[in-house]
Amino acid sequence: MIKSPTALRFQIIAIAIIAICLPFILQRSATDLLVFAGLYTIAGLGVGLLLGQCGIVNLAQALFYGIGAYATAYSTVTLGWSPLTGILLGIIISVAIALLIGIPLLRLHGFFLALATLAAGTIGTIFFFEWDWLTGGTLGIGGMPSLSIAGFTFNTPFRFYYLVWAIVLVLLVLANNLVRGRPGLAMRAMRDSAPAAEVMAVSIHAMRTKIFALSAGLGALAGSLFAHYSTYVSVESFTVQRSIIFLLIPVIAGARSVWGIIPGALFVTLVPELLAGFGDAHQMLFGIMLVLVVIFVPDGLSGIPTRLYKRFAQ
Repeated sequence: MIKSPTALRFQIIAIAIIAICLPFILQRSATDLLVFAGLYTIAGLGVGLLLGQCGIVNLAQALFYGIGAYATAYSTVTLGWSPLTGILLGIIISVAIALLIGIPLLRLHGFFLALATLAAGTIGTIFFFEWDWLTGGTLGIGGMPSLSIAGFTFNTPFRFYYLVWAIVLVLLVLANNLVRGRPGLAMRAMRDSAPAAEVMAVSIHAMRTKIFALSAGLGALAGSLFAHYSTYVSVESFTVQRSIIFLLIPVIAGARSVWGIIPGALFVTLVPELLAGFGDAHQMLFGIMLVLVVIFVPDGLSGIPTRLYKRFAQ
């Protein structure tokens, strides 16, 4: 049995209403976590497109996340440029660097490519530390202005929540259209059988490089929004550990699901906070939960509704 379009439409409307009402009923701290979940959704979407559609493990997303944050921080605080200009600058720089390093790196495959992206992310972290004239080093950059669009300032978690999740919605719709279109078909062909994709006249290296650049742009956008939300950036936020968190999002969600990125981002954002009450054991408990998800829900959190529906529909 397949759900009717009316039932599916009703579910989407219900979820949208709940999402709109959440900031009115939640505490400020909870709204703050949901803002970060939105930022992680944007960054995780880029990693998910590479992993789920192209079969590429990217451990360098924190590099582009940091470039976006530092570009907008330096341009607004030091140069006095507008926040929107800083965000655009961060995206352009990240895409350019992704193309520069992607052309040679993406000729690798499998574990070698994963290690290469890990090395790129590690080198980026070193540069963030050493280039203190640009990044502030361990002191970071503070005093960033709040993001303002058309005279409306997003200076509270309440306001930023709606901005971030509106951006998330637009990006997920665009990504879903991309995956369902001809580029998505080419990516899946490339992922499942590279020789067959080549026969279909798919330029594998060019396609991999384009999606890698797209992923970098999404990471930079998330980093820029993070910088304006926190009004302070430091190198501790852009380590390889952050890249691993971004990679966990599509793994937990179900790598081939675009909309599943949302539960994946909510998991890595909210669960550690809920486990914080257990003290030093919270990291171990989080690891155990990750293992349980991988064992019992191998197709990711996004596959749970389908499994439940099939079970109770029998």
